[in-house]
Amino acid sequence: MRIMLTLTLLAIVCAGLLLMFARARKTEAPRQAATLAHAAPRPLRPVNTYSIVARDPATGQLGVAVQSHWFSVGSIVSWAESGVGAVATQSFIDPSYGKLGLDLMRTGKTAPDALKSLLAGDEGRDVRQVAMIDAAGRVEAHTGAKCIDAAGHKVGRDYSVQANMMANERVWPAMSQAFETAKGDLAERMLAALEAAEAAGGDIRGKQSAALVVVSAKPTGRPWADRVFDLRIDDHPQPLPELRRLVTLHRAYNHMNAGDLAVEKKDNEAALREYSAAEKLVPDNLEMTYWHAIALVNMNRTDEALPLFRRVFQADPNWRTLTTRLPKSGILPDDKKLLDRITAAGATP
Repeated sequence: MRIMLTLTLLAIVCAGLLLMFARARKTEAPRQAATLAHAAPRPLRPVNTYSIVARDPATGQLGVAVQSHWFSVGSIVSWAESGVGAVATQSFIDPSYGKLGLDLMRTGKTAPDALKSLLAGDEGRDVRQVAMIDAAGRVEAHTGAKCIDAAGHKVGRDYSVQANMMANERVWPAMSQAFETAKGDLAERMLAALEAAEAAGGDIRGKQSAALVVVSAKPTGRPWADRVFDLRIDDHPQPLPELRRLVTLHRAYNHMNAGDLAVEKKDNEAALREYSAAEKLVPDNLEMTYWHAIALVNMNRTDEALPLFRRVFQADPNWRTLTTRLPKSGILPDDKKLLDRITAAGATP
């Protein structure tokens, strides 16, 4: 009896200690994030960079875009999470500002408070350059006193632009003006800011890589679906023109995806509008033309599809071979006469 009583008391004590430990972990999480910010490995050289973090007040989308004379800059500078915020961390870079900044904003901290917390725990704050924006558009930036000149930032409504090791001090003001005056969606306006930076002088050592990320306003629970744009140019002699090309291509595929969704909802006219918009952006893309034609066939509009098939088959006969394999997967009707009619398009007489 005494042994059982002792065991019961021990169990109660252990449960109490576990509860106290759990509460302590919850309350200490933001503080631990601040103290861990300087624990991550850092490059021995500065990631000389210009970047922008921004929010579109009309859609709630969040984004970050960057260009640098540094290999694969997007893998360490740019961070964004739907419904949470976006971070750019650069100069003598500490990548943990990205993860921990998002972690803190996810717990309810504003972007200014999150940045302040991380800077407070970082002995290397004087060589950091960091910008953060949260889902409400609250934004803050920090340029350490020892960042290599020309270095600075400008915080505006729903955005911040920042740069270090630039050719001159005109770079970040040019970015600000370009972003504020550009038309289009968030991706287009951020691209305009990067291009303005390059036109103003850019990185004193040149250019090598670029990246652009845009996330939706509200998370869906499927992180891969929350990324409206997620593009990186890791090594290229002209990273910004290449980034713009890929943004256009990504935009076209977004239209294709919207068209596929419209087909699922049996909204054929909306589907065709989306497919046409995609082809208009990248008219030489055989993939888009081909699947547009497939969709027309499945809408019983084969006559409209045949000229599209003809164009694709003449450019590359392998698409004709692919077509014969689609009925097995249910993508085309298992109808020999229909299939023969399609595959005859563009055939040599």
